[in-house]
Amino acid sequence: MRAMTKALVSVTTAVGIAAGGLATAGTSFAAPAQDTKAVASAEAVAPLAVVNLGLSTAEAKKVQDWLRTYWGYTGARDGQLGTNSWKAFQRGLRAHWGYNDAIDGIVGPNTVKALQRLLKAHWGYTGAIDGIAGSGTQAAFKRFANGNPS
Repeated sequence: MRAMTKALVSVTTAVGIAAGGLATAGTSFAAPAQDTKAVASAEAVAPLAVVNLGLSTAEAKKVQDWLRTYWGYTGARDGQLGTNSWKAFQRGLRAHWGYNDAIDGIVGPNTVKALQRLLKAHWGYTGAIDGIAGSGTQAAFKRFANGNPS
């Protein structure tokens, strides 16, 4: 009788374990819970565009210093002319060089045209005011960067 009781308890225990294992196994195959975290937009995770127009990091730092002094640039002095650097530049270009587009930090044709007007007036740019930042624009921009103290 004792042997039979042990066997019955062992079988009952094994069945209980198996049943519990099957019960939990069923839930492990259920659909995953919905993630309620907000999904970041592509704009939020995309790196800011850096447009140095041919300047070295050291030259771009000089431009950032100039922007900080004259046009309210408050970003890092990192030698990367990103959105905030160009927004400050656009403020200056709007005030003096005929820039009439959004202050958005995007270096589009209107930003380049206003920059070319500045470079033509003071930094030896001899090309067309065409909004294309070609080699002549970049060379004059280098002169601009190196003509300002760091």
